[in-house]
Amino acid sequence: MVSERKAGAPAGSEAPADTGAAGAPAAGEAPAGTGAVPGRATASGEAAAGSEPADVPAARLPRALRDQLVAWARAGYPNEACGMLSGTDAHERGGVPIAFHGMTNAAASPYRYLIDAGEQLRLMLALDDADQVVWGIFHSHVRSPAVPSPTDIGLAFYPDALYLLCSLADADAPEVRAWRIRDGRALEVPIEIEG
Repeated sequence: MVSERKAGAPAGSEAPADTGAAGAPAAGEAPAGTGAVPGRATASGEAAAGSEPADVPAARLPRALRDQLVAWARAGYPNEACGMLSGTDAHERGGVPIAFHGMTNAAASPYRYLIDAGEQLRLMLALDDADQVVWGIFHSHVRSPAVPSPTDIGLAFYPDALYLLCSLADADAPEVRAWRIRDGRALEVPIEIEG
């Protein structure tokens, strides 16, 4: 089950405590770290400086899939929306996304998401049968930038998947960004919109 808590609580309010795991099965849930480290996004949503390689290949994302991500994020508002993208292989091995699978945010919260466990299991079995992979894990930020929170980073358990975030902070111009999260570090992956 995938779950997340965001640092983008409205000004003057306190976000709920960290719970759940971003991109992890329920059995793998673990507490998140709170300190910023090189390459990590801070609680303010700004990425800390890091020594990540600059030669990360761009992720090719069909315009239709990008539009589906934004539409799903808007449909979930005022709560976070979530889902997964299936693909031919992992991004770094030349894989491309095939489809977006919008999923229920069982947390029904503007500060975190929790992919419905039954929906996730059904999707994982279907992907296995179709010889596809989880190309990306998606969720929205309703008030903060499309930058992984410390919880997103600390609990990212799918190293081959890209983490795609859609920020609705500017309702007129939603922003979709992609991240590779490994070993406690987030590295932005440029997105090339196709079609």
